[in-house]
Amino acid sequence: MATLGRHEMLYYNIPMLTRRTLLAAPLLPVAAGAAVPLKAVATFSILADLVTTIGAGRVAVTALVAPDQDTHAFQPRPSDAQAIAGADLFVVNGLGLEGWAPRLATAAGTRRAPVIASTGIRPLKSAAHGGQDPHAWQNAAHVKLYATNIRDGLITADPAGADTYRAAATALLARLDRLDADIKAALAPIPRATRRIVTSHDAFGYYAAAYGIDFLAPQGLDSDAEPSAKELAALIAQIRREKIRALFLENITNPKLLEQVARETGVRIGGTVYSDALSAPTGPAATYEAMMRHNTTLFAAALK
Repeated sequence: MATLGRHEMLYYNIPMLTRRTLLAAPLLPVAAGAAVPLKAVATFSILADLVTTIGAGRVAVTALVAPDQDTHAFQPRPSDAQAIAGADLFVVNGLGLEGWAPRLATAAGTRRAPVIASTGIRPLKSAAHGGQDPHAWQNAAHVKLYATNIRDGLITADPAGADTYRAAATALLARLDRLDADIKAALAPIPRATRRIVTSHDAFGYYAAAYGIDFLAPQGLDSDAEPSAKELAALIAQIRREKIRALFLENITNPKLLEQVARETGVRIGGTVYSDALSAPTGPAATYEAMMRHNTTLFAAALK
């Protein structure tokens, strides 16, 4: 991963207090009598779903990185800068996920500070992304903070819609509580010692910490990072030694590496899970909530 530049440092490696100040910075409000819906741009599909849910029909949302696409490998186009320039709200994950976002916002010439959806979350450490794991949405309880940050950003941009945004966010928060409880209940019958899963890349650290599953991956946090032959051999040896029986592809990664692991260990690939991107609307993970339930169903079935 390339070293973060000045603008990335500005948005993603600044102290939490400063980041909160940026989040609270006033956006340009929607002018009186302006046509709705509000225009919002989110960096990737999971954020776009959350903004759409809380927007409750008042917000037209554009996702820069589409479903089934990899945010890590995204290459912005001039049309993406134009979308941000014309938006009332720009929502990013933060935690170093979108190293390209600050440059893109600068190219767009926007004066609006982005809504950093992960503000308030204590990040897990990692060897990539500036030393922190950005995949905080893999813990449903963390997404409650995402929801409140997005809600507040929408209210600042569109005060007239405040009641709508608060009601939609409150309903989402209740569903997130149920989702969190349902994930824990689905995994509860499985002995902790057998909860070991291999996925395509290391995107489930927050899920692991919240729900008690150990995840291994032949790739690091960056989905385009290739393991060395020694690292791959060590993973294969560990799968054999510990009799790990659950392998899963991710929708954003090349399947060849995990298929090699499956061939050499004799462990069957249990299906496709969704880590950094939703599925297409007709797929099993078309929303954040559906994504988490789909992944958990596959994990639990494979581990029983």
